[in-house]
Amino acid sequence: MLLKTYRKEIFRPECNPNFTSLHCYAHLDQDVGQAIPYLNAELGGFQCIKEPPSVTFMIRGRLITVHPRQISINSLKDEQEAEKIVNWMKNQINDVWERRAEIEPSFTPLPRPKLIEILKLLPKTNCRECGLPTCMVFASQAVEGVKTADDCPPLSLENKEKMQEYLKPFNLDF
Repeated sequence: MLLKTYRKEIFRPECNPNFTSLHCYAHLDQDVGQAIPYLNAELGGFQCIKEPPSVTFMIRGRLITVHPRQISINSLKDEQEAEKIVNWMKNQINDVWERRAEIEPSFTPLPRPKLIEILKLLPKTNCRECGLPTCMVFASQAVEGVKTADDCPPLSLENKEKMQEYLKPFNLDF
């Protein structure tokens, strides 16, 4: 087990203390820097940097960045969600570290879903049934992992399945 313990720091962003969302730093007691290229290879980082090493994931509209001694998470509802995500990331780190002999490490991020591919599947009626003003806004949120095919009520069953299949490689879940 590479990562055993950490200490959480939950806070509201200083730039706007009126934000309702929280941020979290998990200060890691063990250095996980060597696991970063394995995490990127397995989970498909949104961004991965070699020096200093870090990998960022975009999951459900949240940015989760793993540094050698810290995990940073933005846009959290509450402390319970922070705990859930940090524990999920801890498990991911330990899992890829245990299986590192089977994984080709990489600092190259995976390609991101293309907005136009999602937009092609949507009804393009701007009906607002999803709660958003346009299908273009919906597609942009689907790219970020905030919206899924299930969030578009008028989406045909065929296009719903196509969208789920298209987004499957990009969607991580904690």
